[in-house]
Amino acid sequence: MSTLKRSASPLGDVCVLGLGVTGQALLSYLTQAKAEGRVGRLVAFGRANEEQVAELAARYGDACEIVAKEEVEGSFDLAVASPGISVFSPFFASAREAAVEVIGEPELAYRESPERWISITGTNGKTTTTTLVAELLRASGFGAKALGNIGDALISAVDAREDEWFCTELSSYQLATTRLLHPKVAILLNVTPDHLSWHRSLEHYEASKMRAFANLDPSDLAILVTDDEACAREAAALEVRGLRVCRVSAFSRPLGADAAWVGDGELVVELGDARYELGRAEDLHIKGPHNHTNALAAATAALFVGADATSVAEALADFEPLAHRVEPVGSRDGITYIDDSKATNTDAVEKALDAAEAGRTIVLLGGTDKGTDLTSLSEKVAEVCKAAVCYGEAGPRIRAALEAAGFASVESAAHMADALDVARGIAVPGDTILLSPACASFDEFSGFEERGDVFQALVAEKAGKR
Repeated sequence: MSTLKRSASPLGDVCVLGLGVTGQALLSYLTQAKAEGRVGRLVAFGRANEEQVAELAARYGDACEIVAKEEVEGSFDLAVASPGISVFSPFFASAREAAVEVIGEPELAYRESPERWISITGTNGKTTTTTLVAELLRASGFGAKALGNIGDALISAVDAREDEWFCTELSSYQLATTRLLHPKVAILLNVTPDHLSWHRSLEHYEASKMRAFANLDPSDLAILVTDDEACAREAAALEVRGLRVCRVSAFSRPLGADAAWVGDGELVVELGDARYELGRAEDLHIKGPHNHTNALAAATAALFVGADATSVAEALADFEPLAHRVEPVGSRDGITYIDDSKATNTDAVEKALDAAEAGRTIVLLGGTDKGTDLTSLSEKVAEVCKAAVCYGEAGPRIRAALEAAGFASVESAAHMADALDVARGIAVPGDTILLSPACASFDEFSGFEERGDVFQALVAEKAGKR
């Protein structure tokens, strides 16, 4: 298998913004580039205490300078920002003043190794779809890695890259700092309000998502789930640009020569004159209309770049839910428990409830309040749920919104563990207890992963005790 060569172009004097996981991945790559003579001065800026600075200085030696402040000083050809640093922040503004160009880590990875990229973005469903694209390609004998916001920094894979596809989950943070990024296939799943404190407005958030399509040409493919209003608008705009667009729907065949949809329960993809029937939607292990569109988008991308339809269909049928994403975690005494800790915004919860059994679901809602509008969520809970238990920092506001929507079956709890106890007291055989919080987790946990892990441990510990 041939290795894809990375760029040999000089980068000049470079500074890195941020000293966290992404910043350190950048430093590892750039110190090597410095040893090759492609980087001149290398400086990293970011928040760090004396011990952290000493540790980084020991790791990178004389190759770079570590500056423990969130303000770029000096003059640079290139600044590379970590994704947590908002483009509207004073830190980012100081980089704009000091550097000829400011980009993000995915943009640098693309410039260093631009072949065979598939990008996946959206408010929800990115990780499932990215993982699926990589698995479908591997099932057809292609080399493929799932990278980006899903796990390893893209830059860390550039040197080890072989003749394979980069299946890249790209967040709005990451896309906001791209300029030349040009994937062969770009997928947009949905756009609903999220991360507005970083982007400052919904318009800025949407615009960052649309940057995935900025450099596509008619030989590429844009895949959009047009059940979503923002995606439908963008699909029309992309066609005006003369791009090839595949619309995806969970409900009926969309317009256009290229389309993917659920027809009479069958997963169907049409690309030009080719039609692919990929199995029954109900047979997928990932449930709900949103997961059906995730599967269709992933399959369309894989088929477009040459994957075998039979292998794609078999891999779709075998694919299991990812951790903390509408993940069944046990059934005791006739009660089913589902971990959807990844649902950190209201749209994700609504999608989970679309796959729930009406009148038999008790949802746990709460955590760190993002301040988003709760009207649509409250209506969906009232339509689907038997009861809701609101907990944590956001619990009182969520409870008030549910009651304002006329939903009376609401309970309160201090913490997630207490909420599970309250739900168990309400549940009877045939019910489902669904952790789908609609909030970040930082009032109790380090992230949604820890929250889901704790939930699963609590289920294992308590579910047998009635």
